[in-house]
Amino acid sequence: MKGKAKSAGMGAAPFDIFRIFAHRTHLFIMAKPFIKWVGGKTQLLAQFDGLLPYELQEMERFTYMEPFVGGGAMLFHMLHRFPNIGRVVINDVNPNLMTAYEVIRDTPERLIAELGRMQAEYRRLEGEEARKAYYLDVRTSYNTERHDAVVRTGMFIFLNRTCFNGLHRVNSKGHFNVPFGRYANPTICDERVIMDDSRALQPVEMLCGDYARIEQLVDEHEHTFIYFDPPYRPLNATSSFTSYAKEDFDDAEQIRLARFFARLSQAGCRMMLSNSDCRTHNPGDTFFEELYAGFIIGRVYASRNVNSDPSKRGKLTEILIRNYERVAAAPARNELHFV
Repeated sequence: MKGKAKSAGMGAAPFDIFRIFAHRTHLFIMAKPFIKWVGGKTQLLAQFDGLLPYELQEMERFTYMEPFVGGGAMLFHMLHRFPNIGRVVINDVNPNLMTAYEVIRDTPERLIAELGRMQAEYRRLEGEEARKAYYLDVRTSYNTERHDAVVRTGMFIFLNRTCFNGLHRVNSKGHFNVPFGRYANPTICDERVIMDDSRALQPVEMLCGDYARIEQLVDEHEHTFIYFDPPYRPLNATSSFTSYAKEDFDDAEQIRLARFFARLSQAGCRMMLSNSDCRTHNPGDTFFEELYAGFIIGRVYASRNVNSDPSKRGKLTEILIRNYERVAAAPARNELHFV
């Protein structure tokens, strides 16, 4: 733990007067995730809002960190909700995702031009087979050829918008291997979202790598709130869509994360962590209850639609772990219960 914060590894954008003004006056009010993301938190934000630390709204300034940023729903929500955030640090182990955040922050106009080109080419194609061939050509190039950051981010977003269910899955070589998604007219270039997100991301420091790196950026003299959204523990052997990154996040990694959570709790950070609700699915599975004994474990309700079997889609509970008691507001009845 460092007493003084360090600069982010991917290079923070210059925090000039215009960017401060844009941030403080909420010019990015419509900022929202620029990609579809399995397990994204957009639908849970209303429930999360009432469970944030009460003190955040009273602090003159605090630091917000998100070590598994994913699609960024919680990030953009926090930036809009709390103008008193003085510092923002995000991280993800996925290098293509973090490159996309950096490109949108720093060169949104170039990305819009690249996505506009791809969208026009794709929409000119007639028939599903022609579009599938285009998709597979882009996927092969994305996996096997070198591209500059803007072109690669364009491919990343194109694949996300046209693949099956917006999944991001890679094999042991790190190659994206999600099949073609049969969408009639997908939006590949959303100029408004990219520009709004670019304004929102101006003050954000970006890291790419293991989540534990954020510990070195925690300032003991600053208030810090951290939201963890790690790869979820599978409810059963078939519930996972396999690897989000080429490195698996197995039970040993869940245990390492829990120890990290406990260590940062002792350092005074306020934290909230999401994961799958294994115990509700299997009452004998108390993995998380034992791992986070001593912390508050609640449940929120989410809808998940990734399973290939439609009968197994629908509402389910997820756990939400906190290391603080006083929350912003009481959750509505039937939205949350504690164990």
